[in-house]
Amino acid sequence: MKDETLLMLPGPVPIPERVRAAMARQAINHRGAEFGDAYADIVRVLKQLFGTSGTPLVISGSGTAGMEAAVANFGKGRKMAHLINGKFGERMYMIGQRYASETRPIESEWGTPLDLERLTAVLEEGCEVVTMVHNETSAGILNPGAAIGKICREYDALFIMDGVTSIGGDTFRADEWGVDVAVVGSQKCLAAPAGLAAVAVSDRAWERAVENPPYYLDLPSYRKNAAKDPMETPYTPAVPLFLALREACLIIEEEGTEKRIARHHKMAHAVRKAVEAWGVGMFPRTDDLHQYSNTVTAACIPKNSNDKEFRGIVKKFSIQIAGGQDHLKDKIFRIGHMGAVSAPELLATIAATEFAIHKTGHTVNESGVMAAAEVLG
Repeated sequence: MKDETLLMLPGPVPIPERVRAAMARQAINHRGAEFGDAYADIVRVLKQLFGTSGTPLVISGSGTAGMEAAVANFGKGRKMAHLINGKFGERMYMIGQRYASETRPIESEWGTPLDLERLTAVLEEGCEVVTMVHNETSAGILNPGAAIGKICREYDALFIMDGVTSIGGDTFRADEWGVDVAVVGSQKCLAAPAGLAAVAVSDRAWERAVENPPYYLDLPSYRKNAAKDPMETPYTPAVPLFLALREACLIIEEEGTEKRIARHHKMAHAVRKAVEAWGVGMFPRTDDLHQYSNTVTAACIPKNSNDKEFRGIVKKFSIQIAGGQDHLKDKIFRIGHMGAVSAPELLATIAATEFAIHKTGHTVNESGVMAAAEVLG
C-alpha cells in the first residue's frame, strides 16, 4: 500500500489487490452465465457468514439500501419498535418513520445497554416488527442478537437486524438467533468496495412480506430472479462491484470463517489492551449481554484534546482513524479493525495513535504498542 492512506475506519476498509483487480476488466453480460456464477459464489460464502440456510440477496446500493429494503418489505404499514443506542439505530428508526403505521423508539444513551424491559412492554402493546443494530460502530458496542431474537419469537414479532459491520468479522447466526431479516454492507468486514448490500430473509418473514413493496427494493423480485439459472438480479446490477465482492468472498472462503472471526477478535483484544495501557478509557458501557465491538474500538479522547488536532496527528502518518459522530465529536476516537487488515497495519495505527496522545499533552500509563504486540505476537 505504498503512497496510499491506510484506512483504519469502521468502513470503508483497505481493499485487497485481488479485489481491486477484479473490477479492472471488460464489461460482461449481467444476464449471462459468467455473472450468474459470480453471484452464486457470493451467495455460497454469504450463507456461511449470515449463518442461514436461505439465499442472501444482493442489491446494488449501500448498507442503508439494505436497511431500507428490510423495513420497506416487512415493516410497511405495521407497528415497529426500534432499539437505539447509537447513530445507526437512529437511522433504522428514521427509515421506519417513512414506512410503518406506528414507530416506537426504545432509546438508550449511545454506547449503553439496550432497554430490554421496555422492549417487552412495547411488544405487549402490539408491535409487530423489531429492529436492532447488531454492531453499533458509532459507539463501539455489540448488541445481543440472540437475546433480542428470543424475545421477538415469544411475541411472534419479526426481527430485523443490521449486521452491516459484524457479518464477516464476528459471529452471526441468523437462523439460530431467530433473525428474520439481516443486512450486510460490502465495504465493511467483507473488505470489498462500497456500493452493495446483501439481505437474508427467513421463511417466516417471506410469509409476511408486505403487498406493493418499493419498485427497486422489491425483495420478492430479487428472490425470484436469484432462483433462475443462471442467477440474476431484477434490474441492472453494478457488475464491477459484484465481481469485486465475489473475489472478496473467495478470499474469505480461503481464510475460513472461523479463522477470520478469530482474527477479528484478536485484533479487537489487542486494541483494547492498548487503550488500557494508555489509560484513556473505553467509551461503551457493557454488561452480561452487551459487549465491546470486535470490529471497531471506541475510546475516550484524551482530555484537553480536540478531534481535529488528535486525528490530524495520526493522519500525518498516512493513517486515518475515525472520530465521534454528532454529539460525540471531540469526546471519542474510533479505530476500525475489520476486513483484511492484520498485525502490521494494526501496530502502525496504535503507534501513530500513541504518538498523538503524547503530542496532545496526555501522559500514557504504559506503551500501548507493547501491550498490543503481546496479544498479536
